[in-house]
Amino acid sequence: MKEIKAYIRTEKVNDVIESLEAIGLTGVTVIDVMALGPGLIDESKAKYSMEYVERYSKVAKLELICSGTAIETIIGIIRENAYTGGAGDGLIVVNDVDRVVKIRSGRADEEALDCIEG
Repeated sequence: MKEIKAYIRTEKVNDVIESLEAIGLTGVTVIDVMALGPGLIDESKAKYSMEYVERYSKVAKLELICSGTAIETIIGIIRENAYTGGAGDGLIVVNDVDRVVKIRSGRADEEALDCIEG
């Protein structure tokens, strides 16, 4: 099992989510975050923050967990739909997941995932 975290432009969230739903993937968490640092932000849209005393851009963080066989399909969909060609298009991170348990049902691991197969 794998966890995918994707940091993308907020204006591209609907395109990415709709494309993931079109292939049957329904379990995605979307979080508003702020990105700091070179290569992570679009300098033309960056703002100064007194809290961080840095430049930041609002981005969306998508999180999902799926079987390892679906990774390349999901990464391709995110890249295709989040791409603008400009700086700050985002970043995709993939991590291994050791265990998943549904709180309500107790179903575990692959059985607990609402994800597509490769």
